[in-house]
Order: sequence, then structure tokens, then C-alpha cells
Amino acid sequence: MISLLMEGRWSVGQLVVRNLENAVKTRLQRRAKRHGRSMEEEVRDILRSAVSEEEIPSGGLGTDISRLFMKTGLDLDVPELRGHAIKPATFES
Repeated sequence: MISLLMEGRWSVGQLVVRNLENAVKTRLQRRAKRHGRSMEEEVRDILRSAVSEEEIPSGGLGTDISRLFMKTGLDLDVPELRGHAIKPATFES
């Protein structure tokens, strides 16, 4: 269920999910029971959380690349770069 505020009123939409595996449905039911709410409300909460995560800006391309290779095991300094000043690239001839 998705809600939108239009003209001062909440417009509520419906979402139908077909071909959901029984195991997934069972886990959703168990999760909802643990949180003390209906399975439908549990799914709404999961969807709200998933959508709100998209709004968190990333740290940029370098941060994203660093995150990809964070667990590769390289924990040493790169001696080739030590002591060199960082200079911006120039693209004019």
C-alpha cells in the first residue's frame, strides 16, 4: 500500500504481489508476529524503510569504489604515493 498526499488528502494505493514463495510468506508472517502487527502492516513498514534508504546520498564515486573493495584484505600503505603532492588533472593543452 502506497500513500501520496494530493490536494491536502492522502491518496492510498494498493500493491498486489503475485508468485510469492510460500517460504517468504511464512517468514513475513513470523516477522510480523514478532513485531506484534499484521503481515500487511509489516510489509508496509519494510517497503517504507526500503524507500527511505534510497534518499541517503552516497559519499561519491570514490567512496562507493572504496566500499566495493573494503574487504579485500589490503591493509598496507601504498608506498608509491607516500610523499607526493596531489595535483589536480589539467585537461587543456
